[in-house]
Amino acid sequence: MRALPCLLLPFLLQGPLPAQTPPGTYGQPPDAALTRAKALLTKVPLVDGHNDLPWEIRESKTAPMDVEAYDLRKPTPDETDLARLKAGRVSAQFWSVYVPGELGSGFAKVQLEQLDIARRMIARYPEALLFATRSSDIAKARKAGKVASFIGMEGGHVIENSLGALRMYYDLGARYMTLTHNVTLDWADAALGERKHGGLTPFGKEVVREMNRLGMMVDISHVSPEVMRDVLDTSEAPVIFSHSCARALVDHPRNVPDAILARMARNGGVVMVTFIPPFVNRASKAWYDGLEAATKGLKDDTAKQAEAAYRDAHPQPRATTQDVADHIDHVAKVAGKDHVGIACDFAGMQGPVGLEDASTYPNLFAELMRRGWTDEDLTKLAGGNMIRTFAAAEKVSERLRKERKPSLAQVSGIR
Repeated sequence: MRALPCLLLPFLLQGPLPAQTPPGTYGQPPDAALTRAKALLTKVPLVDGHNDLPWEIRESKTAPMDVEAYDLRKPTPDETDLARLKAGRVSAQFWSVYVPGELGSGFAKVQLEQLDIARRMIARYPEALLFATRSSDIAKARKAGKVASFIGMEGGHVIENSLGALRMYYDLGARYMTLTHNVTLDWADAALGERKHGGLTPFGKEVVREMNRLGMMVDISHVSPEVMRDVLDTSEAPVIFSHSCARALVDHPRNVPDAILARMARNGGVVMVTFIPPFVNRASKAWYDGLEAATKGLKDDTAKQAEAAYRDAHPQPRATTQDVADHIDHVAKVAGKDHVGIACDFAGMQGPVGLEDASTYPNLFAELMRRGWTDEDLTKLAGGNMIRTFAAAEKVSERLRKERKPSLAQVSGIR
């Protein structure tokens, strides 16, 4: 989650809405496609690009930052626990170590705390999770019956304009970095931030090159289209969108324009389609836009009252599994089936009907099977495309580490 403008108001989205399951969708008896989907996902790796569980642990209302109290061996208050990961046939998960760009300062401290939470969480469940840093770890984890657990950083503000900090985050396990979150940086424009640079600055391009050298995947979810363009022009390794959808279907600034999707085949990377309702469903986007407008500039109790009044007057629409499948179809049509993946972005927000939690991935694959996707296509979508992209980034890193030393670039130039 963490991508909606209205999430700058922490009181919003405080709990799930009552279930509104339409007839004939989620909750109905299994059909042949669902049975086939479960069988396929038992055989092939399912890699999810983005889950905000470490932030949910940090923000727990009962025991903030307490990894032991937020017990994944039991049903959790949010969408993810060990039983649901197993039911969803998840083979590998990139755990997002999100830090709000709106903090204004102290980014590195919070980032280190988030890395600590994620690594303690992974270590707490050795029977189910395997700390992973290489693409080859996915096969190792599957062989051991565990979920390969990677770390992805969400927002380049956490490096505080320091490539030395970037390198240290890599050493601590971060294997991708989303270049921006919602706030424009000194070196890159955010999709929801000020258009300050018209893309990447020279230092921003050096960040991309240093990530290539390290083997840290460059994630261009959350950035402006101009930054997307500059990254594709600069990166020597395939890049990722760790959690984005198609802008042609829902005109949200966080979604990817077709002109960028069309370049992904040449780059060799992957667009991981997310489940966030306002990204995948037009009515849901309009509802959230209205909610933001109704609460704009308000604080505390006044804002809560305005939110409650808006909810009473405007029943919240539900996105569906079919909406998510539409975006996957569109990305596959424009970028190609070799360049599409999935990323739940679960973070305590009510998901689409049929994709409510980490147990529900087979529902999405069943829907795509009904649309004519073959087992070969779905194997690529499930994890094949992401694994290929990750391995290619590692290969580029092996070459670049031999060719050049760690960069000394700074925002103000080369030291």
